[in-house]
Amino acid sequence: MPVTPAPERETLIEEIVDREWDMMKAVVSDGRSLCQERPGTFRAMRGMSHSVLSRDTLASYLGDLRNAFAKGRNLVTEKYARMEGKILPVSQCPLIPRIVAIELEWMRQLCELFPLTFQPSTASFARYEACELETYSDATLTLLYRDALGAREAGRNLVRERYENLFQTLGQWTLAEVEAKGREKAALQAGGDS
Repeated sequence: MPVTPAPERETLIEEIVDREWDMMKAVVSDGRSLCQERPGTFRAMRGMSHSVLSRDTLASYLGDLRNAFAKGRNLVTEKYARMEGKILPVSQCPLIPRIVAIELEWMRQLCELFPLTFQPSTASFARYEACELETYSDATLTLLYRDALGAREAGRNLVRERYENLFQTLGQWTLAEVEAKGREKAALQAGGDS
C-alpha cells in the first residue's frame, strides 16, 4: 500500500526536491544528463525516493542540503563523481553498508516478484545507493537506518513502496498492473515473432 505523505512531510519533500534540482542543474559533466533535460522526471523520481521516509529523516536531510549550500558544496555533483570514481569516498559512516544491504534485499525481492518491470540490476542499484548515502550527514544516516530497520521489522519493503508511489503518481497504476502490462507486451511481441 503506497504511503501518502502528510502535508508537513509533503512540504519537506518539495523543498528537498527543489534544492536537489538546483544542485542537479549545476552539475557540470561531459554532456547534459538525461535528468537535466527532463526536470519533471527528475522531480518525480526524487520525490519517490523521499516519499517513504519519516518526517525526522526528511528534516535532517533538508538540513544537510541547506548546510551544503551554505558551504558551497553540491551533493549531486559529489554523488555522481563518486559513482564515476573521480573522487575518494565522501563518508566512511558504517551505517552506509548496512542501509544498502537492507535496500538491496528489498530490490532483490522486487526483481523476483516483478521481473519484467525490474531488470536484475542490483549491482548498479547498490552502487548508486551507496554513493548517494555518502553525501548524507551521520545524523541523517542514523535516522534513515532507523527508518529502514523499523520498516523491515514491520514487514515493509520501502523500495517497493517508493515504486508504488511513483507509478501511482504517474498514472494510478500498481506494480502488479505495470508487470501485467509488461507480460501482455511480451506476449504480443512473442506472437509477432512466430
